[in-house]
Amino acid sequence: MTTPTSQATTPTVHIVCPHCQTTNRVAKADLGKATDCGQCHQSLFRGKSVALTEATFDKHLQRNQIPVLVDFWAPWCGPCLQMAPAYEQAAQQLEPQVRVAKVNTEEAQNLGARYNIRSIPTLALFLNGQEIARQPGAMGAADIVRWTQAQLAQQR
Repeated sequence: MTTPTSQATTPTVHIVCPHCQTTNRVAKADLGKATDCGQCHQSLFRGKSVALTEATFDKHLQRNQIPVLVDFWAPWCGPCLQMAPAYEQAAQQLEPQVRVAKVNTEEAQNLGARYNIRSIPTLALFLNGQEIARQPGAMGAADIVRWTQAQLAQQR
């Protein structure tokens, strides 16, 4: 006779909704499924990057219990614009194991200064709210995915 697994014993992670910023508890086994926010009922993962602002940045870094990959960019930056489609392709491959986000350093200048962003685009990978790796310069989708996975493999 088998007994149903209780919620208390099912491993869960916290995921911040990219729409309403509510923190959701999601079973790890359900990360690959179409999971919706308990508050706004929109998808927690869209296969594309999430635009973060100074108001939402810290919550995503501190409350998401999955790694967060951030592209620090600016709308006037040619290499940033060139990399943008590749970054979106990488998001399709990395989510839901990694939250993929973008920060416009023109709109969020305090974040650029706080993280000492000196060139753009710059990718920064965060785990448990802490920066674990940084890569300046434009990259293709396969390189972004490969770099991210290599950095995370070093953390295990």
